[in-house]
This record gives sequence, structure tokens and C-alpha cells, in this order.
Amino acid sequence: MAYVILLVDDKQDLVWAVRHSLSDEGYEILTAYDGVEALAVARRHRPDLVILDIVMPRLDGLQACHNLRRDPTLAAVPILFLTVRSTIEDRVVGLDEGGDDYLVKPFDLQELKARVRALLRRSRSASEGGAEPDDQGSLLVVGPLVLEKKTHQVRVGVKTIQLTPTEFDLLAYLMTHAGEVFSSEHLLQQVWGYPPQTADPGLVRWHIKNLRAKMKTNPQDPEYIRTVPRHGYVVLREA
Repeated sequence: MAYVILLVDDKQDLVWAVRHSLSDEGYEILTAYDGVEALAVARRHRPDLVILDIVMPRLDGLQACHNLRRDPTLAAVPILFLTVRSTIEDRVVGLDEGGDDYLVKPFDLQELKARVRALLRRSRSASEGGAEPDDQGSLLVVGPLVLEKKTHQVRVGVKTIQLTPTEFDLLAYLMTHAGEVFSSEHLLQQVWGYPPQTADPGLVRWHIKNLRAKMKTNPQDPEYIRTVPRHGYVVLREA
């Protein structure tokens, strides 16, 4: 059964080109031209992936993403942003709203296909209940951090925090390997399945930032996920 991808952009020529390129890969492509139409199509068809432009009429991509993440039936669907906005601040806003990845326009169609394959592999693994590498059971506990793989719940002390699927996978990997330091490139490949050199290492940095914010840690002195300069990130065994 073919994966269903919802492609949302108000530029009809771009939609045409991307639709034909992805259709050649065997995907079923649904289209929408603004955020309002995208939400209606998503709720009707429940796609496996949403490719979402940010700047659109009626309802922009950030607002559409926010609404998708609030819908229990669509909250886990991976979202790839397409944007002409290339500043760090703009990218962070998209990830803050629950986006999993982004591509800056103009982009290479082969790179888009690689990102799509990685996001769909990750989504399929989660839906099939695949175990993380070196799985140690359904419950991970590192200091005050408690992560339940089966229910996708995360607690910091007595507080339950809500994570996107991408954030959850990242934290689960780091907690499974508490005490080990991993580079951004390693995390992109081993956690999210990106082929080498196909994703921006900044994705890891921005998702780490969001995790820290949800855990309410001090960015200047993070108490759970530490940055090891020039080496990567680590969850300390005694967080």
C-alpha cells in the first residue's frame, strides 16, 4: 500500500513539479493550496506525511502545523516545512510549532526525496512499535527523567511534558545511551534515519533547544542534556 503524502503550497507550478517527482517514487500525493484546505484534506484522508509551505493565504503553514499537532488523530504525522525564510529564527519558529524538518526554497528534488524517505521510515517504525537501539524495556529512567516508550509519555519529576515524535525519539535515544556523547551527524543518521550529508546538523541543535525549553532548564546551564563542545550531546547518568 502506497504512502499518502499531503503536499501544501500556494504556488501551483511548484506543486505540479513536486507532485510528479514524488509520484514517480510510488507515493500517493494529495494537494492543497492553503492552510485551511490542508486541514480539511488531512482530516479526511489522514496522510502519512505532510509537506507544508509556510507563507500561504488564509491560514499559513505555522498555524496549520499548530492545528495538526492539536488533533489527536494527526498529532504524530511527520511535518516537513518548505520555506523561503532561511534565518535561524524562522527555522526555530517552525520547529517550535511541531515541525520535524524543513527545506529552504529553492531546493533540490533529490534532497527532498531523501528527507521524505527518512521521515516515512521513522514514522513507520514508530507505528509498528519498533524498539529503539539497545532497547532496555518500555520504561527509561535517568535521574528525574522518566520516559515510557509504549505510551510516549515523558515526565520530569512529577511534571508530564508533551513532546513531538521527533523530540521523543531524540530523548529516548539519548536516555537509552545515558553517559555517551553523540555528534549531530550521528544522531541524524541513527535516530532519524537520514542518509549521510542529507540533513542540516542544525536540526539537532534546534530540537535539543526545544527539549530543554520544555524541561524548563536554564539554557546557560542545562541540567539534563549537556552540550560537549566540538563533540555533541549527552544525557548525564545522574541527570
